[in-house]
Parts: sequence; C-alpha cells; structure tokens
Amino acid sequence: MKKILIIDDEVNVCLLLSKFLVRNGFEVSTAANGGAGMEFLKKADFDLVLCDFRLEDTDGREMLKNIKALYPKTGVIIITGYSDIKMAVEMIKMGAYDYITKPLYPDEILNTITKAIETQYALQEMAANDYSADSNDKPQKENKKQILSSEFVVGTSRASKELLKQIELVAPTNYSVIILGESGTGKESVAKSIHLNSPRYNQPFVAMDCGSLTKELAASEFFGHEKGSFTGALYTKIGHFEMANGGTLFLDEVGNLSYEIQAALLRTVQERKVKRIGSTKEIDLDVRIIIATNENLQEGISKGRFREDLYHRFNEFSIYMPPLRDRGNDIMMLAEHFLKIANRELDRNVTTFAPEVIECFMNYRWQGNIREMKNMVRRATLLSEGNEITMKTLPLEISNFKVLAYEPSNLSVTNEAKEPKHDLKNAALGAEHETILKVLREVNFNKTKAAEILNIDRKTLYNKMKAINLK
Repeated sequence: MKKILIIDDEVNVCLLLSKFLVRNGFEVSTAANGGAGMEFLKKADFDLVLCDFRLEDTDGREMLKNIKALYPKTGVIIITGYSDIKMAVEMIKMGAYDYITKPLYPDEILNTITKAIETQYALQEMAANDYSADSNDKPQKENKKQILSSEFVVGTSRASKELLKQIELVAPTNYSVIILGESGTGKESVAKSIHLNSPRYNQPFVAMDCGSLTKELAASEFFGHEKGSFTGALYTKIGHFEMANGGTLFLDEVGNLSYEIQAALLRTVQERKVKRIGSTKEIDLDVRIIIATNENLQEGISKGRFREDLYHRFNEFSIYMPPLRDRGNDIMMLAEHFLKIANRELDRNVTTFAPEVIECFMNYRWQGNIREMKNMVRRATLLSEGNEITMKTLPLEISNFKVLAYEPSNLSVTNEAKEPKHDLKNAALGAEHETILKVLREVNFNKTKAAEILNIDRKTLYNKMKAINLK
C-alpha cells in the first residue's frame, strides 16, 4: 500500500484529505508543521508528501529543499493558495512534482497523486536499471537513453521501434513537434519522453488540454491575467506559457482552439514573449512546444478552421502514433506493464493473464487504444479473486467481442455473412454501442456517471454518442 504524508497546519484539511485518501487505498499520516513532518520522514519511507506552502514554522520552499536533500526518492506536491502560485511554479523547477490549489477538488487531487507516484516509481526503476548495468562498459553507459514515462513501453513491433527511433532523434533538439494519432494512443506519454530525453529534462513539463477550453477562458489559461483585469479576475493568474518557461509546453487537441486564440498563440510563438491580460509587462519565453491532435490539421486548414502559418510554426517535426491494434506483440507487453502498475496501486498480486484473455487481447480492436487497455487492466486487477486475470473480470464490450469473434456458430461463411454490415469491426461496434445505451439507461442518461462506469471521459462518451446519432 502506498504511503502518503500530509503536512498542513489546518486540521480540517488534514482530516478531510486523510479520510479521502484512505478510502482510495492509501496509507496516510498527517503532520501539523514542518518539524513534525520531518520527524515522520525519519521514521518511515513515504511514496509522496503533500505539503502546504505556508506552515507555522517554515514554508514549502524550505521543506522541499530538505525533503529532496534527505529523501530524494520521495515525491513532493505543494498545496497552495492562489496568491502563492508563482512560488509554487518556482518550486516545480526546484524538484516538486506539481502543485494543487485551494479549494481542493477530489478528482484533481487523486489524479495528480496517481501520476506523481507512477512517475516516482518509473524514476526508481530507471535508476535501478542504471545501477545494474555494467559500470565498466562506459560507451554503453554514455549512450543509454532516458526513455521515461509511466505509460511508455519500448515495444518489439516495427511500429514501436520506428517510434522510439523518432523520439531519440528529435528529443535532443529544440524543434517543435506535432504528435498525430487516434485518441488514447499515448501521445502525452511520448511528449513526456521527448521532454525527459531533452536538455530541458530538469525543467517544467506543463500539459494543457485545449479540447476542454472555452473561448473565454483560453486566453487566460495560455497567457495568465492580472488581478482586476476583468470581471471575475479576483487574483493574479500565471498562464501555462509562463509556467512552462525554460521547459516544455504540451498542447493536447490543439485543433479545437478558436481562430482568434490561434492568432494570439502565433504571435506568442513568433515573438517568444508573453504578456498577461491586464499587464503591460512582457515576459521573455524559452519554451519548447509539443502539440498533439487526433484531427487532420491539413483538412482544418483547407476548411478555414486552423491557421496555416501556425501549423507550419508547429510542424518542425511530426510523429505518428500507431493505434494499439497495429502494434502486434506490444499488446501483451503493455498489458503486463499496466498490470504491474495496477498491482502497486491496489496492493494486489495478480501475476498473469489466462490464455483465453491473451487470445482475446490480441484480436480485440481496442477502439480506445492504450487508455482503454490501462483502464481495463486496472478494473480486471481489482476484480480478480486469484493471481490470474480471467474472462469474467473483463468489461462486457471485450467479453462480448470474444464471443462474437471466436464462437464457431459465428464463423460459418454465408452470402449474408459476407455483407459489410456483419464484419467483425461492425459487430464489435454494435456491442460497444449496445453497452453505452444500456449504461445510459441505467443511470437515467446522466452522462457523467455513465462515463465513470464505462471508464472513459465525457468527451469520448459524447463522441461515441454522436457516432450512433444518440441525443
């Protein structure tokens, strides 16, 4: 079970956070000040520390220095108020994994903690691999790459080898990169790997989901704003460009940005300067930009939805992410990788996949790609009663696909079966659509609850509903 230490002088924050994290499978200790927190760290090993920036006997900066000096394997997340965000960004550059702002939101906290712990384990595994390597083989040591991301697996398929080659080629440069591919193929993990293999590896990696931005919020999120610069601007906000200064800014689903924001983005990228809304001061930028999209930006250009000049600014190098169904033997390598992560998260000891599950995985189409596999393996690990993942632990859409694909009664060749509407792809889509409709009915068409049950995000659910013309 993963161990977390909360250091905060607000008793209610410690109590609420502790209860929430215990319910989600963590072992939690709490300390009311920095001194007590350091005493806890002396007595036990913690995977992660959640530390308030303002403490009665010290501050987050000093705590971060001490923790990183004495306990380098322990990750640190800073809890901060809005007025301390600038300091929190500085502490990320000093080694903190991330920061979360008050008021605290459960989903944000859990997501940030999970990613932080996965990153810490990946760092430790890489260090262990370095240590076990032949220390006398100096040329090999110097050429060793730091391909490091909690979801990045160096596969054996031809597509994976080509992907790895491209990452190793572009990472040491300052080129802007476009990562193309279907949703869920792991574009963000590749962006992180590029960052971690670049000279900027010890600087911030800031990810931004452009698909969730409204036109009104986009400028503030990108460039920040000064307090009082518009109605509702109750505090000074640091924009994502400024947060990523010196490091890498990853823009996901950039094709969803409005034309006006694209123009402002182009100006910032060209001039390498940013100015917060309501401010006259320009801030010099040194940011590498990596963008990702599942859309055809060339088509967007021809239809007037995406600026051609901005596209060419970004397109200094492009990487195509193959869908999971085209990665052959990588499928089970990824499954084993996510099983290992799930065992750590859930404190389980599931060691293998049943033969029929392996057969199913190798033939399933994986519409949600790596994201779908990760969620499915976590779910199956939680449901497994022994040390093996069996068919009964798999989601309905996957086990249904197994039946459709392998039952002899479904393999007879007739003229009717040759019709396109009866091919396996459509059969799988039919099972998926049936499952979506069933879950929506069960939750009275509450899309948030349905997305949670289906282990997909709301945007993916909307897209799938749109595909079957379900309103």
